[in-house]
Amino acid sequence: MNRLDLPVAETILDSLNDGLYVTDINRRILYWSRSAERITGWSSEEVVGSRCHDNILNHLDKDGRRLCGEEFCPLYRSMHTDTRSSSPVIVFGQGKRGNRVPMAVSVAPVHGPDGKVTGGVESFTDFTETYEDLERAKRIQTLSLEHDLPRDDRIRFTSFYLPHDIIGGDFFCIRQLDADLYCFFLADVMGHGVAAALHTMHLSAIWNRHYHTLRRPAEFARLMNRDLCRIVRDESFATALCGIVDVAGRSVRVASAGGPPLMLLHADGRTALVEIPGLPFGLTAAAEYDEREFICEPGDSLMMFTDGAIEIEDAAGTMLGTEGLMGILTSLRAPGTGLRIEPLQKALLNFSNGIRLVDDLTLLELRFT
Repeated sequence: MNRLDLPVAETILDSLNDGLYVTDINRRILYWSRSAERITGWSSEEVVGSRCHDNILNHLDKDGRRLCGEEFCPLYRSMHTDTRSSSPVIVFGQGKRGNRVPMAVSVAPVHGPDGKVTGGVESFTDFTETYEDLERAKRIQTLSLEHDLPRDDRIRFTSFYLPHDIIGGDFFCIRQLDADLYCFFLADVMGHGVAAALHTMHLSAIWNRHYHTLRRPAEFARLMNRDLCRIVRDESFATALCGIVDVAGRSVRVASAGGPPLMLLHADGRTALVEIPGLPFGLTAAAEYDEREFICEPGDSLMMFTDGAIEIEDAAGTMLGTEGLMGILTSLRAPGTGLRIEPLQKALLNFSNGIRLVDDLTLLELRFT
């Protein structure tokens, strides 16, 4: 079959409902479709020859972060890793009137005759209506996540929550029980997106019903599992870590429902993993749970995380895993400092061979001062 000549190809591309543009390897725009003009207000004459961050689209991600550098730009990642996006990415482009347009973006590399990447192509749809619905759902979900972490000079709490989509299936809470006791809960619902986010409402309700039992973490886990087994049938519902911290004695007791191990980062640079057996919530109402107790020293940190922090594959298909995450955290940690979010995000994305991380990501740090 003969290749289409350029005028015919442009006619076809201009007929698409999705906006589309093509760039060279330096992200300089070579082609800008009619629908791209319609969605953004920028005409082809105004953008061709420029780069998308030359006061044109200036993309932001769903968390308000500027994407026009290298680490987080989907188009750059696509060309750099020679991979196409497997699902749309939600970004916000700048319209000609200065307005922000929610877009569902897909990207792919463009190859030359020798097979080398010579540029990239990005298609996008106007996501405004769906985004407004998801934003309302996000506000509802946020009410169930206790982002206002307790303040105490003896211990510092840090949280980082990055849903894969606008809303996600990770859930966490930290609550003060008395002057010295703090209880915590980190759970990862199977899957991500709208369905997983809806299930976090179950976790929130049951957490509020039983959090006072976290003086005995194994009992709290048993009650959570029992109540969740009444909701779900014949499937794993969520993995989790839960526990209690006595800041006066710097003691910690933890139970696990199949979640990743708790990571202990000592002030002197030593690291250790605290692994506790336990079935995920929702498998069987008869499940029993164990506890582990240990003592921390000033400057020690406890790091908890969901699977999204370790189930990341590089170009060779090697998974980062817990040991890999521990190595990254150790390399980023300076004496007297806690979790550094943005460098960690960059390190995780640079390890991966993808356009973005593939799952919801939550980290909780408890650091004794």
